[in-house]
Amino acid sequence: MVRTFGLIFLFAASVLRGADYPAPSEGDYTIRGFKFTSGETLPELRLHYRTFGKPEKDAQGVTRNAVLIMHGTTGSGAQFIRPEFAGELFGKGQPLDATKFFIVLPDAIGHGKSSKPSDGMHAKFPRYGYIDMVEAQYRLLSEGLGVNHARLVMGTSMGGMHTWLWARRWAECTPGSGAKRTPVLWTRSCPWLVCQLKFLDEIAAGGA
Repeated sequence: MVRTFGLIFLFAASVLRGADYPAPSEGDYTIRGFKFTSGETLPELRLHYRTFGKPEKDAQGVTRNAVLIMHGTTGSGAQFIRPEFAGELFGKGQPLDATKFFIVLPDAIGHGKSSKPSDGMHAKFPRYGYIDMVEAQYRLLSEGLGVNHARLVMGTSMGGMHTWLWARRWAECTPGSGAKRTPVLWTRSCPWLVCQLKFLDEIAAGGA
């Protein structure tokens, strides 16, 4: 009997700990005249997002606490707002404490509440790929949310592939380079990452 109550107490404690994170704010950013890599243009591209915390800038105006987290295929930013993820990372004193970091969870093009073919255009919706998704995410951060530097860029599944594309396009814009308008992904150089980046280049070029 004592053991049963002990297990119930531990379960209740874990649930409470997992729920110890603030509610996110939600919004939409509209990019006008968005041009896709296919050459097609959408008059208005809607990017839905959720955020935790507030952005903070240093004396030079550089954002120092922004974290971008990208979801996988068929998912959305909402998938991260649950005890097993947010409850382990976003709570006070946890690795991505929402009282210290500005956490951005976007819905990629074609997912969640962002613009997608099923909104009404169906087959007439522009063809899109990872590069388009990442470009839209970048514009959401830089133009929509005023973030000019990312402390961390990460993702799961498809979001992990997006992370590599962020590294490929913007990793050279390090602090002090003068390119303060561009978010930065800190990454370590390793052979498998280089191979994956080359593979992504081939995919983008239609060769894989």
